Amino acid sequence: MDNTGFNWKYRLLCGLCAFLHFYASISAESTCKLKAKFNLNGYRNVDKKQVVVGGMFPVHRRIASANTNSSSVPLSLGCEGFNFRTFRWTQTMLFAIDEINKRTDLLPDTDLGYVIYDSCFTISKAVEGTLTYLTGQEEAVPNYRCGTGAPLAALVGAGGSDLSIATARILGLYYFPQVSYSSSCSVLDSKFQFPTFLRTIPNDVYQSEAMARLVLHFGWTWVGTIAADDDYGKYGIKAFKEQVEEAGVCISFSETLPKVSSPEDIQRIVETVVESTAKIIVVFSSDVDLSPLIQELIQHNVTNRTWIASEAWVTSALINQPGVSSLLGGTLGFGLKRAEIPGLQRHLLNIDPYSNPLTEEFWETAFNCTLDYGRALRLAKTAVGGNTSLSRAVRGVPEGLCSGQESLGKLNNTYSDVTQLRITYSVYKAVYTVAHALHNMEICEPGQGPFNNNSCADITKFEPWQLMYYLKNVWFHVPHTKEPLFFLDGDVDGYYDIINWQVKGDGEISYVTIGRFNSTAAPDAMMTINNASIVWNNDELETPRSVCSESCQPGTRKGIRQGEPVCCFDCIPCADGEISNTTDARECIQCTEDYWSNAARDTCVPKTIEFLDFSEPLGITLIVISAVGALITLAVGMVFLVNLGTPLVKANDPLLSFSLLFSLVVTFLSSIVFLGEPQPWSCMTSQVGLALGFSLCLSSIMGKAAVLMLRARVLKAARSKAKATAKAAAQAAAADTSPDVIVTNGNINNNNNNNAVTAGNPDVDSLRPAHQRVLAAIATLIQAVACTVWLVILPPHPVKNTAAQNIKIILECDQGSVVFICCVFGYDILLALLAFVFSFIARKLEDNFSEAKSLTFGMLVFFIVWSSFIPAYLSTRGKFMVAVQIFAILASSFGLLACIFLPKCYVLLVKPEFNTEDVMRPRSKPRDGTGTGTSASLATVATEVQATTGNVDY
Repeated sequence: MDNTGFNWKYRLLCGLCAFLHFYASISAESTCKLKAKFNLNGYRNVDKKQVVVGGMFPVHRRIASANTNSSSVPLSLGCEGFNFRTFRWTQTMLFAIDEINKRTDLLPDTDLGYVIYDSCFTISKAVEGTLTYLTGQEEAVPNYRCGTGAPLAALVGAGGSDLSIATARILGLYYFPQVSYSSSCSVLDSKFQFPTFLRTIPNDVYQSEAMARLVLHFGWTWVGTIAADDDYGKYGIKAFKEQVEEAGVCISFSETLPKVSSPEDIQRIVETVVESTAKIIVVFSSDVDLSPLIQELIQHNVTNRTWIASEAWVTSALINQPGVSSLLGGTLGFGLKRAEIPGLQRHLLNIDPYSNPLTEEFWETAFNCTLDYGRALRLAKTAVGGNTSLSRAVRGVPEGLCSGQESLGKLNNTYSDVTQLRITYSVYKAVYTVAHALHNMEICEPGQGPFNNNSCADITKFEPWQLMYYLKNVWFHVPHTKEPLFFLDGDVDGYYDIINWQVKGDGEISYVTIGRFNSTAAPDAMMTINNASIVWNNDELETPRSVCSESCQPGTRKGIRQGEPVCCFDCIPCADGEISNTTDARECIQCTEDYWSNAARDTCVPKTIEFLDFSEPLGITLIVISAVGALITLAVGMVFLVNLGTPLVKANDPLLSFSLLFSLVVTFLSSIVFLGEPQPWSCMTSQVGLALGFSLCLSSIMGKAAVLMLRARVLKAARSKAKATAKAAAQAAAADTSPDVIVTNGNINNNNNNNAVTAGNPDVDSLRPAHQRVLAAIATLIQAVACTVWLVILPPHPVKNTAAQNIKIILECDQGSVVFICCVFGYDILLALLAFVFSFIARKLEDNFSEAKSLTFGMLVFFIVWSSFIPAYLSTRGKFMVAVQIFAILASSFGLLACIFLPKCYVLLVKPEFNTEDVMRPRSKPRDGTGTGTSASLATVATEVQATTGNVDY
């Protein structure tokens, strides 16, 4: 590029601009005129300087109130609200330039000048200062550099992120370098929008990450956020919220501080803070914007909150005012790297109050006096009520007049405080960055330069884009601290001190560094915090908790509340069989089949194995009862065996009686097999043994009852026939009129009995003992065949029942096939019904011992027991189901034994005299002739009954 041609054209345009300006001042008809003259304050030293460095600092907090009357010419407004902290930044730039000019190793042949403007913390003033700086004169002319002074190097500024964004857009049009010391907004890292912007303060991306890590470090899940209504606050808090919300933290509230103080908005934010349950409040704001809110919170006596401060206010004296300790004590914040700058304090204390209007205002504000004699005199007159006859002493030295010799060292304000040089240090680095870039330009060797044809830039007449090259590639160690400084896409590494506001004994706030954040470290080592050194709000040493809902302990799960953030939840206990073994579990875990949840629902424990064991009291009791039943049955069998030849035992086939006793022994003993841990053999033996035992028992009873039933039917038929014969004989006797013949009813009845007895003679029974035994054997054999098929096809087997009871595994026998078990025991029920029906029909056979009645009662007991067993069995669970089944077996067995054999044993053992043929004979028949034949003695009295035939009196 031909720089010579460009410079020539550029100077021509500037000359044309000056001419037009001159012409506008003398011609009322000029078409080019100056639209405005800016009212800017600052420092300027450009005479005899080779390079001029620009600076912009928010020395005032705001612009003065505007006159909205449009009937007069609008003027550029002045500023108000002097800020001692930012004035120290301004003096730091002056100190750094003076220090650089005195050095011989840095820019030895170049003397730096400066032009510094006050941005008043307002975008409009920052734009005014930028245009004026670029133009080179008080009257700003866009796109033109008017004058032939020293070239402009770069702009150091412009304070807050909003200000830098505005100035960077203008400077970027001309590729003019800007090095910021306090604009950390992440939006400024866009080189497409801001190609010439660099900064010595870390990007807010790092600060947002650091804040998020801090919140997560202490386990806070419920936080509030407050941000300034500018790009710094909006982008910073946005990045913070994205990171913490991704980690599960919820935002209780999110408020925005107004840029122009609004009592209504401030009051609304105070109410939000007071009403919120969040104890942690993150604030991304400048000290100027935050100050009104802090004052209002102090008025409302808000305490018990922990504030997380951004670097813009963490060490600000504007916030750290008397009385804030109850509100802000325990605050945690992120401060820029702190440093000591030798000689700076001496410079700050030795400024000349008369050197500059800005310095005069500082002096007057600091000492609450005026340097203007005339103004002091007017104030003195006002103080005495306008009296013009003032004393000579008063006229000599008016009250309120500054002497200019006041001691800045005695001031206790942020201006002279050099203990927390953080942004001040950033200003110092920014100035040295420009100086080192210029130095690299100055020492460029011709033919080895970075530009076209390896050319170098001339430091006396370089272009902004040429300096930009050196700024991007600058690398140096900051004086005194030896910190290496270089840029990566215009940004520096993120390094912060973590500061804790601790209240001293005198009530003052001290800034204590309790940790650090380093973005270049490994992820796990980025943040280091000494928790033990933190003092929280109200001098608490315990870390505050800030949660919407307390953590759900193991054994519970989170239940989200509808319409509320995910951090607000209910803790719902896990259901039976489910556990949660972590804090804040979202779902409960189902235990496996053989495990169940413990009482706390935080561990799966093995289910209790349950079966009716031999050794437990209930098992022992049932074994004893079963054994006693079997022994009693054997004893009865022994009694019958001893009395085998007696009439009572011989009645109705003794072999069936012994088979009946044997089956009862089997049922008694089969109940024992139900006890103990189920095994394949025990499952098959218990069910099959029970089925066969009852089958033999019931078939034997059925055989006995069948004979009795048939005899009862025969006797009934004989009785009917006898009645008919007696009636015919009576009629014949009545027809015979011979007086010698006397017919009695007894004789007739005796004759009738002959037929009845003949009919009841066992010699004519249709079922003989052999038939009874075959019937019982066939009935039992059918059951045996069914059980065999059952065992071969689908035998019973042991299983683990985990469904009956949640906390137990019940070891039981699975019957294999419902069809088979229903068939087997349904067959037993059929035998029982037949036995009952047969015995019931034969119940009226009369004898001294009526076996039919005994069988009937025995079967009734059998049905009652098993009818009661069904609901009892279905209403129990676990091992008690086995106990109920064993009880039913024992009860029914004891019932049959008692009802059938107890009366016989009573006769055999207690009343043996009744066990004779005579006693077993029929009892006297009733007078109405309705007496029936015998049952047990029917066989023994047949002959005697026949002998009475023909016992008729004539």
